[in-house]
Amino acid sequence: MQRNTLISQPFDMIVFGGRGDLARRKLIPALYHLDRERRLPDDGRIIAVSRGAMANDAFIQMMHDDCQTYSTNGSDIQFDEISWARFAQRLTYLGLDATDAKSYDSLAQLLKGREEVIRAFYLATAPDIFGPIAANLKALNLVTQESRLVLEKPLGHDLASAHEINAAVAKAFAEPQTYRIDHYLGKETVQNLMVLRFANALFEPLWNRTHIDHVQISVAETVGVGGRWKYYNESGALRDMIQNHLLQLVCLTAMEPPSTLDADMIRDEKLKVLRALQPIHAADVAQATVRGQYRAGNIDGKAVPGYLEETDADPVSNTETFVAIKIGIDNWRWAGVPFYVRTGKRLPARSSEIVVQFKTPPHSPYPASAGTIHPNKLVMRLQPDEGIRLVMLNKGRGPGELKLHQTALDLSFAETFGGRSPDAYERLLLDVIRGRPALFMRLDELEAAWRWTDGILQGWADTALAAKPYAAGSWGPTAAISLIERDGRTWHEDDI
Repeated sequence: MQRNTLISQPFDMIVFGGRGDLARRKLIPALYHLDRERRLPDDGRIIAVSRGAMANDAFIQMMHDDCQTYSTNGSDIQFDEISWARFAQRLTYLGLDATDAKSYDSLAQLLKGREEVIRAFYLATAPDIFGPIAANLKALNLVTQESRLVLEKPLGHDLASAHEINAAVAKAFAEPQTYRIDHYLGKETVQNLMVLRFANALFEPLWNRTHIDHVQISVAETVGVGGRWKYYNESGALRDMIQNHLLQLVCLTAMEPPSTLDADMIRDEKLKVLRALQPIHAADVAQATVRGQYRAGNIDGKAVPGYLEETDADPVSNTETFVAIKIGIDNWRWAGVPFYVRTGKRLPARSSEIVVQFKTPPHSPYPASAGTIHPNKLVMRLQPDEGIRLVMLNKGRGPGELKLHQTALDLSFAETFGGRSPDAYERLLLDVIRGRPALFMRLDELEAAWRWTDGILQGWADTALAAKPYAAGSWGPTAAISLIERDGRTWHEDDI
């Protein structure tokens, strides 16, 4: 296999929560693929830390089975035992109590003598122990100049709790050392969004209120809450998806061109968008937002229970599993251009997309018999089939009466580039090791996002806004359709 090493410095990656769901499904398989493609240096160690004793051989076998299951990423690439044998030599398991400083002796011993090595601590744990872990690492002198701390969401449940968590972490790690991860920012299509906008003269001159009618951002899931009901019920779709993932997509779609690709230049422009979001408070929530909660229905022809019928459910919960919001951005570029965002569980299809709909031409010289003048749309598909689609009007073929037809220029990443589509965590983990923070949230970004989200949460509480029921397998409550259709628009459906 051709060597393609992008990192030359040795590293230690210490994963707290190393036997948890995220580590087993995403983190370890992502690191395996980076090693398989020879993107990691020979001197790179992965130390999984979790509560409870486990033999190292047993842990490696568990990771082997998980990587076999989760690392193919829906592609036809087969698991490679030779690559695994090399990767397995990087793995070490340590059983310790992350909240007890006395438990860290084995970790300190393992890291001894490698103070000059890049040291990445990945906290795939509950956020309420982020502070204690950071404090213990500092107390044991394990935080070096080459250390980085990766924080998984949720980073709090509101602005106050997020501030408390980050203040605790900041006592041990400086802001430039802190990487707040949002895996959506590692997706290929999201990365390509900036290239599409800022490297192509075709689009950037049109990317404003003069030419764009509105923007839609949808993230749909077919799954329900499964065995995570109690966790999800404390969060809900607004905190779980809108406050982080969808607001980041809004930022990348709406931001001004950065002068360079320096991390802070990019994050400065995203912060400007967050600060320009029109606040939504009690007087606005009924018109600008929709809360929904799935009921029993059918997904892929199979009956599924409602949210209140799931295991461990509270039958009087008002937690939302669906949210739709009309967002306004108060700046020169986007004044008067609404951003409609929606996300939900138990919807008919698993898909994530950004749709930029342009305005219709100001005058049509064509007779009514030619057909309707449909607006152009630029559709960026994040999943499952990553790609870009430009929808436009063309003349139908043949002589006789002129007919207009909607057609599309379709760029499928799979067909164009071939091979396996890397998982978002592969890019993000690589950037952590390389010390590139552009794809991670800065503290002021996080707090600006929470400040805006808190206004909606408080508005819902003040008005006792109920979550409207919707059948599993539908596209959410009918109120979500009204949200956009009362503006004379409709949710995008790919029906070409």
